[in-house]
Amino acid sequence: MKKRLGVNIDHVATLRNARGEKHPDPYKIALEVLKSGADSITIHLREDRRHIKDNDLKILSLNKSIPINLEMAPDFKMIKIALKYKPSFICIVPEKRNEITTEGGLNLKKNRSKIKKILEIFNKEKIRTSLFINPLLQDVNISKELGTKCIEIHTGKISNQIKTKKNYFSQLNNIKKCAHYAQKIGLEVHAGHGMDYKTTKILNRIQEIEEFNIGHFIIGESISHGITKTVKKFIKILR
Repeated sequence: MKKRLGVNIDHVATLRNARGEKHPDPYKIALEVLKSGADSITIHLREDRRHIKDNDLKILSLNKSIPINLEMAPDFKMIKIALKYKPSFICIVPEKRNEITTEGGLNLKKNRSKIKKILEIFNKEKIRTSLFINPLLQDVNISKELGTKCIEIHTGKISNQIKTKKNYFSQLNNIKKCAHYAQKIGLEVHAGHGMDYKTTKILNRIQEIEEFNIGHFIIGESISHGITKTVKKFIKILR
């Protein structure tokens, strides 16, 4: 099975916004990332528009050769935007205004009915959906019940444990169990958040994970080594 790499370009927009100008251009970086061998582009259109803007989504969407994975909060205003531009994929993620980055998976129990309605809308439009969840078997079960096509397992905790040289085996075991069970009940399994080369190598051993979505580390590493070289190094790890 060919494992896919999605590259999150949010922080290209973060750098651009620091000067309020047009450089670096997320669209140009998206093209370079895909030319380097990545399979899709991930962007998170946040409520506060702290990095990706509506115009970025518009420009990227106009090029139908760009497979866009749009991360969005379970919010009905965001549904209207998503239906307007119809990205290839949508990943529903939790969002808190004051957080620096996404802190964990969705609270599926609390938002069950709302998320189910949102998934029904996107499934009707034949847009592939995924839910960003914590590595918990109960969340895998609920995801299936709600009608998503995929889950994306939040890998922030294990990534931090590996980076700080803490014992990560319990968390790894949780991810393995969830990935195996999800595939067994017909869900496609993705992984994302906080991954670097080492974390990706470790998680790549889990055969059920079909897609890795990586952003911050790739953009940061690209400052020293260039986007093409960095993306190709990740592809080599995955394949």
